This record gives sequence, C-alpha cells and structure tokens, in this order.
Amino acid sequence: MDVTRFSGSVYGSIRDGVLVVTIDNPPVNALSTDVREGLCRALDHAVSLEGAAGVVITGAGRVFVGGADIREFATPPVAPILPDVTQRIEQSDKPVVAAINGAALGGGAEIALACHGRVASAAAIFGLPEVKLGIVPGAGGTQRLPRLVGTAHAVEMIGSGRSVKADEAKRFGLIDALADDAVAEAVTLAHGMANAPLRRTGELAVVPADEAETEAMASKVLAKARGQVAPAEAVRLVRAAALTSLEKGLADERTTFLRLRDSDEAAALRHVFFAERQAGKVAKLEGISPRPVVTVGIVGLGLMGSGIAVSALTAGYCVIGVEQTDDDAQKGRTCIVGLLGKAAQSGRLTPDARKACLQRLATTADLTALSGVDLAIEAVFDNLAIKTDLLQRLDGVVRPDAILATNTSYLNPDELAAATIHPERIVGLHFFSPANVMRLVEVIDCAATRLDVLATALAFAKRLGKLPVVCSAAEGFIGNRIFSAYRREAEFMVEDGAMPEEIDAALEAWGFPMGIFAVNDMAGLEIAWARRKRQAATRNPNERYVEIADQLCEAGRLGRKTGCGWYTYSSGEKTVDPQVTALIETARKAKGIVPRQFSADEIVAHLLRSMADEGSVLLSEGIAGSAGDIDLVMINGYGFPAHKGGPMFQARLKRDSHA
Repeated sequence: MDVTRFSGSVYGSIRDGVLVVTIDNPPVNALSTDVREGLCRALDHAVSLEGAAGVVITGAGRVFVGGADIREFATPPVAPILPDVTQRIEQSDKPVVAAINGAALGGGAEIALACHGRVASAAAIFGLPEVKLGIVPGAGGTQRLPRLVGTAHAVEMIGSGRSVKADEAKRFGLIDALADDAVAEAVTLAHGMANAPLRRTGELAVVPADEAETEAMASKVLAKARGQVAPAEAVRLVRAAALTSLEKGLADERTTFLRLRDSDEAAALRHVFFAERQAGKVAKLEGISPRPVVTVGIVGLGLMGSGIAVSALTAGYCVIGVEQTDDDAQKGRTCIVGLLGKAAQSGRLTPDARKACLQRLATTADLTALSGVDLAIEAVFDNLAIKTDLLQRLDGVVRPDAILATNTSYLNPDELAAATIHPERIVGLHFFSPANVMRLVEVIDCAATRLDVLATALAFAKRLGKLPVVCSAAEGFIGNRIFSAYRREAEFMVEDGAMPEEIDAALEAWGFPMGIFAVNDMAGLEIAWARRKRQAATRNPNERYVEIADQLCEAGRLGRKTGCGWYTYSSGEKTVDPQVTALIETARKAKGIVPRQFSADEIVAHLLRSMADEGSVLLSEGIAGSAGDIDLVMINGYGFPAHKGGPMFQARLKRDSHA
C-alpha cells in the first residue's frame, strides 16, 4: 500500500478507490499547525486524484482527534486556522466522511461535523468541552451541531461540555452509522455519496426545536455556570443558529471565541488544565515502579472509610473493612452496600459491576483479617493517640512489605510514622468526604517514606480515578493549612464588623458554591476546635485570636449535625440565628471593637489574600511542590471556583495587573 505523507503527522493511502487520511499526532492527535496543514494538503491531493471517489478522515491509535493544541492558545494564530479547515472540508466537491475511531473532542468534533458523513466505532465518544476552558467552539461547532441534533441537545452538549458515547450520538442523529470497522464502513459510505448531491451540514436547516425542552436545557446549563461567561455565550450561539445564516453564525461564533480566549476566565481554566497534567508527577519517582496492590484493608467504616471502600471496590480492588465490634462492622457493610446501590441506581455502576463489588467485600471486627493485605488505610477518628495506637497494632498484623496509609486531616503523619516499627512504609492518603465522590486526594510524602511506597500510593489514587496532589508532611498539609488561614481571616472580619451571612453571600456571589461558615457547619466545627485546643499551649499570646468559634462549640453548636452552628437549621434550611448575632456582638464589646462595614469586594479580597499568603508560606517551606498544586487542592477540595483559577492564580493575576 502506497502511503503519501502530507505533513509530519498526517498521511494517506488509497483504499478501494477512496483516499483514507490518517491523523497521527500522539498522544491525542491534537490539531496542531502541522495537522491542519496536512489536512489541507490531503484535500488538495484528493482533488488531483481523478480516480478517488472521496476522502475518509480517521485517527491513528485509539483517538480520532482529542481537540486543539492548547499550547497554541497563547501564541499568534498560524494559517490554516481550524475554521478554514472545516470550511474546506464542508465545501469539498468530493465526499468527505469521518471514521471516528475514538474520542472526537473539541476541534475533532468540529472536523467530524464539517464532514458530509460520520461513521463511528463503538469506542467513539463525541464532545465539545470548550466551556471547561472558558471558551466556546470556534470552528463551527455551535452552528453545525444544532443542524444535526436540534437546539435542545446542542445547548446541553455545548453548554455543559458533556461528551456522548457512540450509541447516544447515533440516536441523536449526530452520526450516520456504527460499525466494527469504521474506516471500511466510511469508505463504503463515501462511494455511496460520490454520485449524489452532498449533504453539507452547514446548509441544513436547524432541526425544529421544542421550545420548552430547549428552555429547560438552557436553564439547567446556566444554573450550573455559577457566573462563568462561556456557558451563557454557548447557549446564546446555539440558539442563534436557528435564527441566522450560517455565515453570520460562524462570524459571531469566531468573534466570541477570540474574545473569550483572551479573557481572565479562560486563562484561569487553562492554568487549571495544565496544573492537572502536572499533578502527581514527582521527579524523584522517575524509574520507580509501584508495588502490586490487590487487596486493600480499611480500618474505620464511618462515612469516610465507607466512601474509600466504595472507591476501591469500583476500581477493582478486594476490600476488607474492619470496625471495633461486629455490630459496627455490619453497619459499615450496610453503608457500603447502600452507596454501591445509589451508584447503580444513577447508572454510574451496572448491576453486574455492583454484584462483583460486593463479592470482593468483607467486613469484620477482627484486625488480624488484614494479615494478607497489600495496603491498609486507617480512617478512624482524627486523634493522635487513637491513630498511633492503631498503626502500632497494625505493625504486628500486616506483612512486613505491606503499606500503611493514614487518612488524617490535620495531624502530622511524620509523628505517626515515628511511632511505628517501619516508618518507611507509612504514607498519607488524605481523602475528602464523601470519598466515593470527591476527586481530590492529598498524597503525603513523609520524611521516611520509601520511593516505591510513594509511587504505589500515587498509582492507587490514580486507579481510583482521583486527582492526586503530592505534598510533604506537615500538620494540615496544603488544604487544611490554607483553609485554617482562610477561616481565621473570616473570623477576624466577623469580629471587626462583618456578619457570617454577609461573608458567605460575598463568597457565593463571587463563585463559591457555599460560603465558609456554611461549609464549617456542614463539615462540623469540632475537628477544627480540637486542633485549636491542641495548639493552645504553643500559641503565641501576642497573636490575634478570635474565641467566637470556640464559644459556639462549648455551647454544643457543632454544625448541621447538632442542628445549629454558625447558623440554625431548626427548619431544615440554613437560617441566621439571633443567638449567634448576640454572641458576636458580645465578643466585640468585650474587646472594645467598634464594628465597621465591609463591602462584598473587600470581603473577597481579604479572603483571597489570606489564602495566597498561606500558600506562599507552604511553597517556601517545601510543603507544596508548586502554585498549581495549591490551586488544584483548593478547587477540588474546598470549592474554590475553577474558572477563577485558584488563590495562587488570582494572586498572580493581581500582581500582573499592577506590573
């Protein structure tokens, strides 16, 4: 088979009278300048081949096209730009068919939309996730997709960035056929189109819309946007496709794309994207292989331990859960079974997969049942004495080569490790609750942790589908250290005149899903209170300290679990409590503080600065490896809005604006 090279990453060959063009730009066949040039040359070549009935475009490996080359976003555009490529495809006089062999995302989806036909393998997925980078599709996606699937489906897909699998795409009308051999079927389809008028997507009328369904989809997208601009612009552009010509729609889309691409929101989301790519990459682990892990032991089957168990089971591990009594072990099993049931009901888990998970689960009150596990995770109450005692007992139970992980939130794992026989096998795995839902795991590299132990912890977290962020051992790690500083600053403002509900409202208006005092109530006030009591003896008496949170705890106001904390929940809903207001006013008077007003902007600025300042300290101490790691922790563990980039990104943005 003769192969023609159109560029470094695009080549083609004739198959049954059709030019099959393959994009080969690993790892995801991104639409780099070289790929775009190669596609244009391939189309030119097809025109010159009188015997070629048409063109089939496919991807090498398991990906069709994974999207644009995001590294080019910060550089001047180089011709041919993607809108010109999609126009060339759509206007081709010879049929062009996409053979979608895997992911067709972003620009890859736009290439497929511009083709005259689309054939997909069962492994194909299709999506326009640009809103997740703070932009909209810029090469016809918002105008061509509704012409194939209708406005409502297009609003939902583009506005949310959700990807669809091949069978769903076929139901929508997004693809023409499913085939085991997508290329062979695409070649056949190209022949069938060769002597008939071509079905150019841009010339189709938008599929008639059910206005109520479209409005419902738009409302759903906008409700989840939380102040992001891109989803609203995506909805607007999709809806406009039915009201304007393709030419005008494409021009509007391109103008919007360029404006959003240069926005702070897009810069923030690109920062997060690249930070995620770097997360978990530790230079000293290069060449270090993780140990094999088949069976995981989990001690403590409360909400946290049960969530970890579900994550491990759904990732394919065998799990042995241990509690103090048989009754507690049974309660833990019931909790795990319930969480698996909810996952099955929502469609995240098939009935067969749920059954397999249960077959790999055992719960017991016998700690010696963990004698054969490869990894044991303690998830008991965050108390130094309790955790130390448990790890010492595990020392005498598990194999010498088994790894012991602590799920402590605030305690320094180095202190825990120092009390064990083999500190080199201790590692921190700080999950966030609920652990079966939350994506973040702080992986704590203790002073004595062996490299292969750290590598194993990372591999384990990744197999769970988590986002692992590595940090050094210290009390509170990255997240809780910053959260403590953030909470402390919020309490200073309360003492100085801002009310908790004003602070929460300012944060929520800025983009946080929940204000800090509401978060404290949800998490429970007693954990931070215990930490403050531990630190009381060593606290600098000259440092400012706000007693209000302690007074709430002393009054039994521990948050939602007790029906009251910073707010009251007597009606089931969060409500401002006059008793808390009175307590705050009394505390101010006791210190002679004359309360002052804080604007919403001032509140947010204070809190962002406190986070960034603590983040800088973590970097200087070597606790955090990078500013990006800090931002990922705050976004994925503490509700910092991703489209704002994280506290360190915001600090850099502020510095740059004043430079």
